[in-house]
Amino acid sequence: MTADARLVRDLVGRLDDQEPLVVVVGDCILDRWTVGEAERVSREAPAPIVRVTETIAVPGGAANTAVNARALGARVRMVGYVGDDEAGRTLRDRLAAAGVDTTFLVEVAGATTTTKDRVVGGDRVVVRVDAIADPPDAAARAQLGTALRRALRCADAAVVCDYGLGVDPETVVPVVDLDRPDAVLVDAHDLRRWAPLRPDLVTPNAGETARLLGADLGTGAARAVAAAGSRDELLRATGAGAVVVTLDRDGTVLLEGAGAGSSAGDGAGSSAGAAAGSSAVAAAGSSAGADAGDVWAPFRTRATPAAEQQASGAGDTFCAGATVALAVGSTLREAVAFAQAAADVVVREAGTSVCSARALVGSVTAPAETVVDHDELADAVDRARATGRRIVFTNGCFDVVHRGHTSYLRQASELGDLLVVALNDDDSVRRLKGPERPINTAEDRAGVLAALACVDLVTVFATDTPIPLLRRIRPDVYVKGGDYSPEMLAETAVVREYGGEVVMVDYVPEHSTTAVVRRIRESS
Repeated sequence: MTADARLVRDLVGRLDDQEPLVVVVGDCILDRWTVGEAERVSREAPAPIVRVTETIAVPGGAANTAVNARALGARVRMVGYVGDDEAGRTLRDRLAAAGVDTTFLVEVAGATTTTKDRVVGGDRVVVRVDAIADPPDAAARAQLGTALRRALRCADAAVVCDYGLGVDPETVVPVVDLDRPDAVLVDAHDLRRWAPLRPDLVTPNAGETARLLGADLGTGAARAVAAAGSRDELLRATGAGAVVVTLDRDGTVLLEGAGAGSSAGDGAGSSAGAAAGSSAVAAAGSSAGADAGDVWAPFRTRATPAAEQQASGAGDTFCAGATVALAVGSTLREAVAFAQAAADVVVREAGTSVCSARALVGSVTAPAETVVDHDELADAVDRARATGRRIVFTNGCFDVVHRGHTSYLRQASELGDLLVVALNDDDSVRRLKGPERPINTAEDRAGVLAALACVDLVTVFATDTPIPLLRRIRPDVYVKGGDYSPEMLAETAVVREYGGEVVMVDYVPEHSTTAVVRRIRESS
C-alpha cells in the first residue's frame, strides 16, 4: 500500500471515529446543469441547438464545500444567505439530503438565491448563465452574525468561503474571535479582506495569488517556484499562519509560517514524510538545503491529470478536505496531501461533484495482487488510468536488493500514484550479467520487491529490454537510476514517442549488486 493510501485510510478512520464538527460560512450557490446532445447549429444565431436529456441541481460554492466535508465524515453546519425563492428551497433541500445541518441558513425575504446555470452540449459547456443575489442589508447581516455565533458552539473547525456574493469579514470576524475553533480556514477571491481573522490556512488559486502579489506567476510548474519565493509577502498579505497555493494540474505548494501552530509545527516532520506518499512530494524550499521535514520548506503535492472540461468545484473539495483533516488534528502537510487526493477524485467527474470517504479510499488503494503477469498488469494499469492515477514504471534485475535499490524505488514511487517494477527473468539476467547470475531466482526476487511498501505491482519479462512492455502499457513516467542518462537508454525514444516522461533519480554509490556480491565472496 502506498503512503498516500495509508494517510487516506488513517484520516478517514479518524474522521469516522471522531465525527468532528465543521462550520462552513460563506456564499451559497445553486449549480444547475442542463445536459444534452448538440446536434446542429441554430439558424437564428451561430449557436448550437442542445437537445436536453436531463437537468441536475446541486449545491455549489460554500454549499459544495459543506456537502464535501459531510461526505468525508464530518458533521457540518452551513451558515449563509438564501433567498425565499424556488432556488433557495431547492438548495436547502439538497443540503439537508446530503446530511448538512441547514438550521443556520439565513433566509432573506424577497431575495434571489445565487444560481449558476450551465448548458452542456455533448462534452462541452456551451453557455453559463449566472443570477447573482443582491448584497444583504444590515438586518440580514445581523441575522447571519447571530446564526454564526450559535453554529460555532463546540465546533472543531470553521471555514470561510467568500465568492464576493455577500458574506463579509465585518460580520464574521468579530463572531469567530469570540469562540474560535482549533482550525480556521479561508477560501476567498480577495484574501486581504480576511487578514484580520488571522486564519490558520488560506487556499488561493494561481490567479488569486497573482493578484495578492501584483505580479504574474508565470506558467506551468514555474508558478510553484514563483509562489514559494513570495512566501513572506503572501503570509503578510493574508494574515495567515500558512498559505497553500492551488495550481490546478500542477498540484499545490504549501508555504508555512513560524506561527503556523501545532498543526504545522511539532507534527509536521513526524508523519509528513509518509503523508507525502506518491502524489504529495516535498519540494526544494526557497532556502537551499531545506528538506521534507523542514517546516520552513515549501511542501508540494502532485495533481493527478484528468480531463476537466465539465468539472467544477474541485477547489471547494480541496478546501473541505483540508478543513476536515485539520479538524481531527492532522498536520498542515497531511491535510494538504489529503485535500489533494480528494480534489483528484472530483476532477475526474463531470459537473459539480462530491468526494465521499469511500470514493477517496478507493481512489488511492492499490490492486490487492502485487505480482502479476503481463495481461493482469495491463488490466490493472487500465483500471488505475481510468481513475486518473499516474503510472510510474521502472525495471531491472534486482538480484540482491540493497539500500541503493530501496532508495531508488522510494524516489520512483513519489513520482506518481502506481509504481510498476518490471523484473528481468533468470535467462535475461544471465545474458546481461554473466553465467553466475542471478543469485536469486525470479520468483524470489519478485517476492522481495512485492513486500516493499513503495512498490504496487511487479511483473517479470523475458526480453533484454522492457521496450515491448513499455509499448503495451505506456506508463506516464519511466524511471531509471542516476547512474544512467536518458541518452544512454534505448527506452527513452519509445517513452517520449508516446508522450511519456523519462526521469533519472538519485544514485546511491557503493550499493550495487555487483559490489555486494564481491564483498560476500571476498569475506568468504
